[in-house]
Amino acid sequence: MKKRNVLIAEDNQIIAQDLKIAINKFGFNITDLVSNEVEVKNSIKKNKPDIILMDISLNDKKNGIDIVKDIYLKEYIPVIYLTAVESDEVVSKALETSPIAYLTKPYRSTELKSALNLSLSKKTQTRFHLDKRYIDLGFDYSFDYKNLHLYYKNKVQKLSSKELKFLTLLIEAKGALVSFDTIENNVWDAEPISNDAIRLMVFRLRKKLNFRLFESVFAYGFRLYKNIKF
Repeated sequence: MKKRNVLIAEDNQIIAQDLKIAINKFGFNITDLVSNEVEVKNSIKKNKPDIILMDISLNDKKNGIDIVKDIYLKEYIPVIYLTAVESDEVVSKALETSPIAYLTKPYRSTELKSALNLSLSKKTQTRFHLDKRYIDLGFDYSFDYKNLHLYYKNKVQKLSSKELKFLTLLIEAKGALVSFDTIENNVWDAEPISNDAIRLMVFRLRKKLNFRLFESVFAYGFRLYKNIKF
């Protein structure tokens, strides 16, 4: 079985080395030891880790939570937070990123091992299932309903504002038919628009999505292939 790669973001070098030894014993590979935002992002680009072990209180302009949020604008990598901070405010902010685990220092080896093993199953799924903000659309696509980002295989897809409004409309319909009138009212803000103009926008979007996710219903409108459950 191929070893999974772990990126350790920890500014205390003694703790970082201790983590490296422990995680290696668990059967994981360490891609890098980093201590700030620039190093984290460069290492992700270079080494493609499967899991990030992130210290929240990095000695940097941004804390670990904000760095993770930036990462998630481009791709999803399971994160385990490790920190000495236990305030309700910090925990609440950390949970917004749906981490695999939130471990406090000094960490227990058994808890760390369990969190790493749990991250393996999360990585094989189509993005988060820890809250209803992230919606599995099928075909390796998922949707961040809070930030309005479409992901394909955990990579953010670039959509125009109208394409994004249209797709959000379909998702909110949960698989039900969305009529041309509804699209005109919501995507074009009730500005008069022809059905042909709508079809052109939809065609461009379907090309971007490899003609997946939704279908046209002749003369009526469009709907998702998959029934969505919030």
